[in-house]
Amino acid sequence: MKLLFVADPLDTFKPYKDSTFAMMREAARRGHTLLVCEPRDLHWQRGGRVSAPLREIALTGSLDDWYTVVSAGTVTALADVDAVLMRKDPPFDSEFFYATHLLEQAERDGARVFNKPSALRDHPEKLAILEFPQFIGPTLVTRSDADIRRFHAEHQDIILKPLDGMGGMGIFRVGPDGLNLGSISETLNRGGAQTVMVQRYLPEIVRGDKRVLVIGGKPVPHVLARIPQGSEIRGNLAAGGKGVAQPLNTRDREIAEYLGPILAARGLLLVGLDIIGDSLTEINVTSPTCFQEITQQAGFDVAAMFIDALEAALAG
Repeated sequence: MKLLFVADPLDTFKPYKDSTFAMMREAARRGHTLLVCEPRDLHWQRGGRVSAPLREIALTGSLDDWYTVVSAGTVTALADVDAVLMRKDPPFDSEFFYATHLLEQAERDGARVFNKPSALRDHPEKLAILEFPQFIGPTLVTRSDADIRRFHAEHQDIILKPLDGMGGMGIFRVGPDGLNLGSISETLNRGGAQTVMVQRYLPEIVRGDKRVLVIGGKPVPHVLARIPQGSEIRGNLAAGGKGVAQPLNTRDREIAEYLGPILAARGLLLVGLDIIGDSLTEINVTSPTCFQEITQQAGFDVAAMFIDALEAALAG
């Protein structure tokens, strides 16, 4: 099959840990053709179909110069490839939003897009948890400084984060003494102009912020616990967290098996649930990662499970 990866520039990939690279490697092993473009390449004109200049690549087997370009620049309608995989990393900014609309138009042309563009828009990664309150800890979403102060007074130890952050960016902890709460609140909510999320601090973070991958509605049997290092409160790998693969526990499985079929039915082939202790904290849908860390440490081939699910979806 011809698989188109809509992604960040290939030269920014870190193939030793990149999940999109792991997908490509497994797809190539099965004989599928690898095509690539960036979101900025997508275009549409009245009377035509959503198209882009596509490059066909081949993998070299090296982690340094990891790809070669087989052919470049052929403008192709997205509906003329077998599958389009939207793998642009966050942030979910206005350009990402516009790209989902172009990809949705490509669907109307007949393209098969994963994850489904409308589902990407409908599941902002911080706010998607609001639909499942039975699995989350005390959480507040607000622009109001007064609301934030009341939440802190009730829960004493809290986490504040922007709704459009990634990799742990912009996350703050305020303890019982309330030190810097006003300044942090003003910084994040910009004087009431921007909505923020506030959650009770979960001390279980010391054992890791677990990434639970759900593929085709079914959980991967191992999670990656991202454990904060030193004085850091964030477990994100991008913030220096240490990734430790471990088996899915009972609570992780309960959450994943409940959400998995619901999200898969909405067109989300791949989802990354973030769980701290027993509490769901985020639902990642734009470009979930941790394939390679889980495979390398636990021996479970996540990329093979993903390509299996993709092939099954295309055959359905």
